[in-house]
Amino acid sequence: MALPGCQRNARCLLLALSHYGGFSKGLRESPALTCCHLRRNEAISAQHFYRHVFTMQNPTRKCWLSRAGCARYMSEGGVNVLHPENNQPSISQKQQEVAVIPREDVDTFLEELDDDALCSSLDIIPEDEGPQIAPIPPSSSTLRDYVDHSETLQKLVMLGVDLSKLEKRPNVGTFLLKLDFETDISKILFFLKDVGVEDSQLGHVLTKNPFILSEDLDNLQKRVAYLRSRKFSQQAIARMVSRAPYLLNFSVERLDNRLGFFQKQLGLSAENTRDIVTRLPRMVTGSLEPIRENLKVFEIELGFRKNEIQHIALRVPKVLTAQKKRITETFDYVHNTMGIPHNVITKFPQIFNSSLLKIKERHMFLAFLGRAVYDPTQANYISLEKVASMPDDIFCQDVAKASTQDFDEFRKTM
Repeated sequence: MALPGCQRNARCLLLALSHYGGFSKGLRESPALTCCHLRRNEAISAQHFYRHVFTMQNPTRKCWLSRAGCARYMSEGGVNVLHPENNQPSISQKQQEVAVIPREDVDTFLEELDDDALCSSLDIIPEDEGPQIAPIPPSSSTLRDYVDHSETLQKLVMLGVDLSKLEKRPNVGTFLLKLDFETDISKILFFLKDVGVEDSQLGHVLTKNPFILSEDLDNLQKRVAYLRSRKFSQQAIARMVSRAPYLLNFSVERLDNRLGFFQKQLGLSAENTRDIVTRLPRMVTGSLEPIRENLKVFEIELGFRKNEIQHIALRVPKVLTAQKKRITETFDYVHNTMGIPHNVITKFPQIFNSSLLKIKERHMFLAFLGRAVYDPTQANYISLEKVASMPDDIFCQDVAKASTQDFDEFRKTM
């Protein structure tokens, strides 16, 4: 008789039998008791064992379940055994199909059982005998350990969410593991698509702001409705949400206060306010202190007038969030060393976004060649735009009237 692979010791066999979902209650709950029945009463043991195991291991034998609830087995020789189920009334011999079970199979099974078979099915099985199943880590410092066990994390990865960045932020990993993709995340994704966020940007938005998944959908819709009431276009709102994912976490009142701040501090019209916020939406979601400080630096330390500051901010909004040190060092060199006045700098505020080293190298090269003329009223005038933004080859050819090799050799002497 061919038994399952765990026949190598009776403990594994009994434990395997106890886990068969189709076994009778007695066999499932107490393999030790079943073993005792096997030894005392051969008819009962045959019922418990052959009903669920013998027929599965012997496909040539067939099993039927009668309408009366009796399982009936048939084989080719041995003893006849009836199998009542659920205390059903007995059926006459003529009404039943009987099972003929080989006597030698029962004896063989009983002989192979040892005393250890009588122990509880709750005994610990050695690791090499038990099934090898990868458990879900109870705790981990990386979300990677949970991806194989979490459908939510798997789908977020498919969207382009960078879990390596999220797991470095406090409590974000735990927050994501508690979410269900269908009930908690799908609705936010559909909302973002309705706003106008492109599919390729969804992963970026959730990586930057996973907490948008905890926001109430009605509140998110109210905030979008507020922006539309302020005459932001659909394209502008989509751009703002993609570039400043925390924008929609701000309440309507807070959004209104932020927009009012820029309009008041810079003296802008409603149209100019929309323009500057659309181009640099992270000004709205970031701290306002650096912006207040930079406005004071331009006005008090650098000496620009308010209308000049307004023009600079509209042309290069990034200046408002730049580091104070970079602003002051660039202005000091351009104004005091190159001798360029405020009004000329105002016309080309991109100078504050340029590399100070590049400006120094090109100015010194032009001064060496005698071509450092920055006064618009003089001949051979050279604008700041050409000094700060042109590629090296075009700068040398069109502005310095020299070769790139000469420029490279000059930079080595600096």
